[in-house]
Amino acid sequence: MTLTVTPIKSEKKSRKFDLFEEICISLSNNKISLQSGDVLVISSKFVSQSQGRIINSDSTVVSDDAKHIAREFQITPKFSEVIVRESDRIFGGVSGFTITSSDNILAPNAGIDKSNSYGTKLILYPNKPYLIAEQIKRKLFLKFLIHVGIIVVDSRLMPGRVGTIGITIACSGIEPVTDLRGKKDLDGNPLKVTFQALADNLASIANHSMGEGAESQPIAIVRNSTARLTDRKIDHNEMTVSEEQCLYIRGFKTEK
Repeated sequence: MTLTVTPIKSEKKSRKFDLFEEICISLSNNKISLQSGDVLVISSKFVSQSQGRIINSDSTVVSDDAKHIAREFQITPKFSEVIVRESDRIFGGVSGFTITSSDNILAPNAGIDKSNSYGTKLILYPNKPYLIAEQIKRKLFLKFLIHVGIIVVDSRLMPGRVGTIGITIACSGIEPVTDLRGKKDLDGNPLKVTFQALADNLASIANHSMGEGAESQPIAIVRNSTARLTDRKIDHNEMTVSEEQCLYIRGFKTEK
């Protein structure tokens, strides 16, 4: 069976909405049905919009920390304040960008999306994305009696590479990482440290079909992926490593 990706169009939203209801409406309008074993991929911005995680930075009160960050990295103080609030940690940055950890995910500017040319309307990361993914999975089972996986995807720049790829910021119903340790390579040598980031791979495949522009395709169905479904609750730490284990963070972290 060949892996397929089917992007799903949905109406543009400007206010909070019921995410599960909109998924069902979008599937119906596109005359597409989910099947057991499918992986439903949902844009993180779509999830954020459903939660009303959109703010106008003009209304923020700027702290001293934000003013310092703004001066150091040449960003507006009000945008800097939102970054400070949404970040677990700020490692550094360059002109116009900070490098942060948000929900234990390395991201420029805490994953905040500037959604208009003036940069005052900001879309933040969704609240409790793993809980949202779990709820969507369970509701789909109760409504359609099918077992599916859920991935919440965001686009991200990769170090040293041109352009963005998709990464998983939350998932439910699938095993997100495949442990290949103990298996053998082509030469018969046992693999000692290899893990395959299955959820991230599927997120990037789906993100390519969903598009990055005006496609209005915030949902995609990945079929025949060979992903292993599971009923266990996925912990948010399963797809991340500590700062001490991360080659990139260890490489650019300096003492101040």
